[in-house]
Amino acid sequence: MSLLEEELFPSTPGKFKIDRGHTMSRHFHRCFASTSTMFLWALFLIALTASYLSFQSFIDSGSKYFSASWGGIQWEKQVRNSAQIQRSGGMSVLVTGAAGFVGTHVSLALKKRGDGVIGLDNFNNYYDPSLKRARKSLLNKRGIYIVEGDVNDARLLTKLFDVVAFTHVMHLAAQAGVRYAMKNPHSYVHSNIGLVTLLEVCKSANPQPAIVWASSSSVYGLNEKVPFSESDRTDQPASLYAATKKAGEEITHTYNHIYGLSITGLRFFTVYGPWGRPDMAYFSFTRNILQGKPITIYRGKNGVDLARDFTFIDDIVKGCVGSLDTAGKSTGSGGKKRGPAQYRIFNLGNTSPVTVPTLVSILEKHLKMKAKRNIVDMPGNGDVPFTHANISLPRRELGYKPTTDLQTGLKKFVKWYLAYYGYNRGKVVN
Repeated sequence: MSLLEEELFPSTPGKFKIDRGHTMSRHFHRCFASTSTMFLWALFLIALTASYLSFQSFIDSGSKYFSASWGGIQWEKQVRNSAQIQRSGGMSVLVTGAAGFVGTHVSLALKKRGDGVIGLDNFNNYYDPSLKRARKSLLNKRGIYIVEGDVNDARLLTKLFDVVAFTHVMHLAAQAGVRYAMKNPHSYVHSNIGLVTLLEVCKSANPQPAIVWASSSSVYGLNEKVPFSESDRTDQPASLYAATKKAGEEITHTYNHIYGLSITGLRFFTVYGPWGRPDMAYFSFTRNILQGKPITIYRGKNGVDLARDFTFIDDIVKGCVGSLDTAGKSTGSGGKKRGPAQYRIFNLGNTSPVTVPTLVSILEKHLKMKAKRNIVDMPGNGDVPFTHANISLPRRELGYKPTTDLQTGLKKFVKWYLAYYGYNRGKVVN
C-alpha cells in the first residue's frame, strides 16, 4: 500500500465503516477549489503583467512629453505674456532660431518697439552653446521668453499656435556654415529642409501668419554675373548648404501657391557684428590674432583675393523688420487657399564688397596687434570667390538702406568681443 493510501485508509480494517465515495468527493472538491484559486491567481498575474506592459508602453511613447521643457499652465502664461502686443497696430511674432545671432537682434528690435515676441531655439552645439545661453539671458532681461525646442517638432509648434494667434513668423532657425556640410550633411537636411514642418503648421493655422524667412546669398552659387540680383539664376549651388537654402525657396513657393501663405525670403550677405557666430572668419580671426596664433587666408584662382559683401547686423535687422512690416496677409484658412498671396525674395547686403586681406588689416588696426597670416589656395569646400548684392529691389520695396561700413562695424564688434570675453593684455582668450 502506498503512503498516500495509508493516510486515506487505516491499516486496521473493520473497526469503522469506510465511505470511499464521500472521501473521494471531498478530495475532488478540495482539488477543484485549489485549481480555481490557482486559476484566479493566474488571471490576476496576467492582468498585472498586461497593465505593466501597457503602462511601460505609454511611458515610452510619451517620454518626449514627460521630458519636454514646455507645457503646463505656467509655461502657457509665460508664452502669452511674452507674445502680448504693447503698441497700437503691433504684431505678435514667433521667431525661430531666436538665440542665434540674427534671431537675437531681430527679437530685441521687435520687442523694443512694442511687438509681441516668442522665441524658439534648440540650442544645438554646432558652435559653443554658452554663447547662445548668454543671448537667451539677454533676451529674458528684455521680457522675451525663449521656448527650448526644435523647429521639426510639429506637436510643439501646434501647441504654440494654440496658445498664441501669431500674426507673423520670422523663421531664422537653420543649420549654418558652408564647410561643415562636408562633415555632417544630414544636419542640413534636418534643419533646413525641416522648414516643411513649420509650413505645415502655419498653413493649418487660423488665421494663417505671414512668414519671413532667411535664405542665403549662397544660392547664387557658381553664378559669375555681378552684382547678384534676385532675378539671376540660382540653379548652380556650390555647396550642400546652398542647395538646402535653394530647396527652401522652392518649397516656400509651393506652399504660397497651394495654401495662400504670404512668404518673403531674405538672401543674407555675410552678416557680422556683436554677438556674432564664432564659426565666421572675422570672429575666428579676432580670436587667433589676440592669442598670437596664425590665421589662414584663402585666395581664389590665379591668386585673386576672396571678397565678401560684409553686412553689419543692424542693417540686416532693418531689412528683416521692414519685411515683416510690409508683408501682406496670408489668404488661406484652415489649410485652404482663398486667393493669391504675396511671394517675395530680397537681397539684404551692403553692396560694397571688401577683400578678406583688407578685413584682416582693419581687425589689426582695431586690435592694435599684427596677424600672422598664412595664405593658401582655396580648397574645393563649397566656398565661392566673391559675393556682391544688388539691393535696388529691397531699397524700393522696403526702404532698405545699409548705413554701416566695415570699418565702423568691425570697431563695434571688437569692442563687444573684448568686453564679452574679458580680454586684457597678457590673458589668453578661450
